Amino acid sequence: MSEKTTIDHQWQPVIFDETDTTQRCALEELRRDTSLTFLDERETQRNGLRDLLPSPEQSLLDETDRWIYFPWRKTVVAVLGPRSFRHLRLDRNRNKITLDEQNNLGDLTIGIIGLSVGHAIAHTLALEGICGTLRLADFDEIELSNLNRIPASILDLGVNKAIVAARRIAEIDPYLRVEVVEEGLTENTVAEFFDGLDLLVEECDSLDVKVLAREEARSRRIPVLMETSDRGLLDVERFDLEPDRPVFHGILGEIDFSSLRGLGTREKIPIVLDQLDAALLSARMAASMVEVGETIETWPQLGGDVQLGGATIAAAVRRLGTGAHLPSGRIRIDLDTHLDALATPAPTRRTEPAPPEPSAAVRPSFVDPDALVLHAAQRAPSGGNSQPWTIEIVGRTVRIGVDTSRTSTLDIAYRGSYVAVGAAAFNARVAATAQGRFDSAEITERGVDISLGDGQPGPITDRGLLDGVLGRCTNRELGTGEPLGTDVVADLVAAAAAEGGRLVLLSAREALAEAAEILGEADRIRYLTPQLHREMFSELRWPGDRDPDQGIEVSSLGIDDADLSKLEIVKRPEVMALVDAWNVGAALGSDMRDRVLSSSALAVVVVPGSTAEHYIRGGYATENVWVTAHLHGVAVQPVSPAFIYARTPEEHRQLSVHHAEALQQLTSRFRTLFDLSESESVALVLRLSCAPKTGIYSRRLPVSAPGSG
Repeated sequence: MSEKTTIDHQWQPVIFDETDTTQRCALEELRRDTSLTFLDERETQRNGLRDLLPSPEQSLLDETDRWIYFPWRKTVVAVLGPRSFRHLRLDRNRNKITLDEQNNLGDLTIGIIGLSVGHAIAHTLALEGICGTLRLADFDEIELSNLNRIPASILDLGVNKAIVAARRIAEIDPYLRVEVVEEGLTENTVAEFFDGLDLLVEECDSLDVKVLAREEARSRRIPVLMETSDRGLLDVERFDLEPDRPVFHGILGEIDFSSLRGLGTREKIPIVLDQLDAALLSARMAASMVEVGETIETWPQLGGDVQLGGATIAAAVRRLGTGAHLPSGRIRIDLDTHLDALATPAPTRRTEPAPPEPSAAVRPSFVDPDALVLHAAQRAPSGGNSQPWTIEIVGRTVRIGVDTSRTSTLDIAYRGSYVAVGAAAFNARVAATAQGRFDSAEITERGVDISLGDGQPGPITDRGLLDGVLGRCTNRELGTGEPLGTDVVADLVAAAAAEGGRLVLLSAREALAEAAEILGEADRIRYLTPQLHREMFSELRWPGDRDPDQGIEVSSLGIDDADLSKLEIVKRPEVMALVDAWNVGAALGSDMRDRVLSSSALAVVVVPGSTAEHYIRGGYATENVWVTAHLHGVAVQPVSPAFIYARTPEEHRQLSVHHAEALQQLTSRFRTLFDLSESESVALVLRLSCAPKTGIYSRRLPVSAPGSG
């Protein structure tokens, strides 16, 4: 055999490990061959490996490099060892293919018959690393007319198609096992070819071989995939699940390999057309079939269609190899049909026009004094701006109660609603006091009753606290971290104490860092728990949304366009389900961590018990602290964690069955950090910052007419 003939049949790279004496000597001999080229880019590869996130385990970093000799290239290349090479090369597959899935797919032995379309398929499978062994069969050689669809070159003319594909794969991944059957699939080679296969991809031209391959696959319960590069036709035959399934889905009737032996080409044409479903061929393919043997030699194929076939088969292999849904059947992935459906996309919610009248602080000059009291109560804060209260004036009594229809999973036992009711009652009391009308307030089973005096309302001469109530808002801007003044701290502590609460302030940087981790992780769990995730995004209001008088306007979130765009990703429940399944998602808590770390202090409003009355008192205390901070020019943002109102293991399970234990641990860390006693309850957690002022205020539902009830 001549040297050219020998080279033409070479497809396997030679791998050298310099730690082996014999291999090191053989490599040194190659180095003495001046006709060979040596390439060494190991440092770039090592840097790439070290830079991966997360950092690879030490055994990968320490793995011995290899030298790879490609005889047909007359080149020797230095690469990472097999495990580290695969880890780095396939890193960009994550998370479309998880590491566990990648490992499972890497055990597959896949046979491919026919290396025209099959070349693109083999190459794609190798690119994605979703096979451990490729067994390639084709008797034909590369011709110039093949180069419209086979990514070979004129240097490959006359070389077996399977060998050309094997070489290309070796130059992508020299460690991937590739076997070549140059005789193609025949009665003599079929048994050996199928030994050990997990999957067959059939892409040959011969009808006889197509049937022979399926009969063998069915007898061995091996699934078969086929892609026909006209209108993206994909066939899946799950003989592994249906060993009695007829070949080609039964559309050719009772057909077998032996019945095709004596048929001529003309006699096979109707069978082939039935197999392709002639009525569904593209018009250009169908017209071309009429001309085969007349004005064209054989049916046409385009390189793009062949490449699409590689992608389609790879997608099917990923499903089959990971146990995902992949039934027997046939489908067309027709790009022309999809291109016919081109349409102008709708604007994203981020780019929709802003509402004509953005929210702003409301400082009305009410003629009706009752209307002012109602309005002040309505301006109270509530979780997700849900406004979970009923507010009305009956005679000389302002009644504020819990509206149980506006609750959420986080609002365990309506504790958050009670806090909101207490805050609304505080505001109503301030407005009544400013008018000289406040008489008394009583906490009842249903909420708070505020009695107004008999006298006529007087003029409002001191608007200080009332302006604080009406002007108070949430400010989510990042802070500067500047410490709060001692006078500010003293006033905030006194404000909580005046309403029966206790204020715990955290301002030391180490303590804030610990709190940031706790609150960030609680946010991550909120994203990853389906019910909590659904409720969280139901609170957001975009321009043009219905029901704008409840919820939180995205313009008030204090995030830039990049983060607004990310909301479109993290709002998708199926995305969060994957993140949860992978046990990742640290970035989901990064926004909370950053905001807490930018704060001057973290404030926790605490009450001495856990009854409804305690939480209502907590609402009073919270609103007084918030208004006081506002009057001092301090930015305030509620950052209460998902676990804030959970007190028992069962209540943590109500929040998130899957993450209940983690939430309990976070609760314990949080309470320890703020030195809370067992009997104490948290009304709300506030982030206090020195930050730019905001001009955006959450909207409110219309105020009930005074005197209604």
